[in-house]
Amino acid sequence: MHIDDYSFGRIVIDKITYTSDVIIYPDRVDSSWWRKEGHYLQPVDLEDIINAKPDILIIGTGNSGVMQVPKETLQFIKTRGIEVYVGMTDSAVELFSKMQSEKSDKRIIAAL
Repeated sequence: MHIDDYSFGRIVIDKITYTSDVIIYPDRVDSSWWRKEGHYLQPVDLEDIINAKPDILIIGTGNSGVMQVPKETLQFIKTRGIEVYVGMTDSAVELFSKMQSEKSDKRIIAAL
């Protein structure tokens, strides 16, 4: 998966434009991702991601960093052996693209 472009409210992945929050898996994009409490990420919101067994999870907190990722949620992710990176979505997109270009054997998922 390759992110072609990102701007507020819009992301282009492999030439397909999405105008919703997305989860980018190694083989597909889930554009129906919705969190239980909107701008507050909880473990229940990550069930499909955890089941996909990523090595690395990159979380975008929105264009202006509004989404909160509580310590408890980070701990939930880390106790499953998953490296996690959290940042504003533009930075998360850059990190995802950089990691993808490195062609490592790590399974990377981005929740943006």
